[in-house]
Amino acid sequence: MTNTKHRVGVSKLNLVRRHLKLDHITADNQSALLAEIDQIHGVDAVSYNEKQQMFNVAYDATHTNLEKIEQIITRYGADIADGWWNHFKENYYKFVDQNIKDNAEHVPSCCHKPPAGLHKK
Repeated sequence: MTNTKHRVGVSKLNLVRRHLKLDHITADNQSALLAEIDQIHGVDAVSYNEKQQMFNVAYDATHTNLEKIEQIITRYGADIADGWWNHFKENYYKFVDQNIKDNAEHVPSCCHKPPAGLHKK
């Protein structure tokens, strides 16, 4: 099965979309900020709605996470907007990102096999 609708390295199964308001976005730092985030492995799409001051990003949570993206945002002088709803979403997004990553790395154990050495006599 091929994933032709998404960038290389992005699995539809682990694709998440995040929407957060940002502060201190200017015309100067907006294009550079979005361009650098767009280059991160696992990022599928990134945009910024100036009218609503809404930052939108879609990425594969097994390859990157919101914390890496926030580091780039703060490096350009911007920041996540204050407000309880925005911070609530931010913390929830981080929790879900970590959960997706942990589940992808988990090696399941099979309980349908008899224990080793059970039939030896």
